[in-house]
Amino acid sequence: MDQVIAYIVIFLAALAAGAINAIAGGGSLVSFPALVGFGVTEKLANTTNNAALWPGSISGMFGFWEEVKRAKKLVALLAIPSLVGGLLGAYILAQTPEHVFRQLTPFLILFATLLFAARDFFTKLTRRGAGETDHITGVGGVAGFLLQLVIATYGGFFGAGQSIMMMAAFSIMGVRDIHEINGIKTASAVIVNGVALIYFISQGLVIWHLAIWMGIGAIVGGYVAARISKRINQNVLRWTVIVIGLVVSVVLFLRG
Repeated sequence: MDQVIAYIVIFLAALAAGAINAIAGGGSLVSFPALVGFGVTEKLANTTNNAALWPGSISGMFGFWEEVKRAKKLVALLAIPSLVGGLLGAYILAQTPEHVFRQLTPFLILFATLLFAARDFFTKLTRRGAGETDHITGVGGVAGFLLQLVIATYGGFFGAGQSIMMMAAFSIMGVRDIHEINGIKTASAVIVNGVALIYFISQGLVIWHLAIWMGIGAIVGGYVAARISKRINQNVLRWTVIVIGLVVSVVLFLRG
């Protein structure tokens, strides 16, 4: 019976994560701790969570498909650091001893939570100059390329919060259209998480029965949230995720 309840809780956490990602982002701050609470080691929880939530990012990319096509040259350029960084981050994670990653986990959760809390600031940054024509200079392009390499490496290693960092990086590059930023961000995240997932699979680092179970929940949650998003108070949702992230960080810090 306890096992059945645990599976139900994990499914609901994934459902919530899918819904949160569809509306505001930050779903990993709910689904990742649920796996750790289930008894999965932190490293396997991270890789399994990646496998569970990746299909949702693909559907999100198709939601911005027009913007992705419009910025296809930039998406293709950023695919290079996204692939290299995502693979590098995944490799670093695989080589990191379990006890070391366990010690890093509360810091990573706290960092991702603070990024999520500052999301409005980054959104304002991306909207600054909205309506202007994109103006990506040579310096901006190089800076964006290098920033994406760093962000993708972080994304391959842990992932939570990478989309927020990408939005800021693309704005710094000179991309002004908020919808285009979202399209490029979503496509880049699919690449980063996808190449990381392929590496995790090759290393046997995915618990498939949990990943599939959670993936179903995340897809259902994302679909339902998209249908009722106008009735959801995003400010309440945002603060709920922040509180969850902070509580999880504190618990993990105390657990040592």
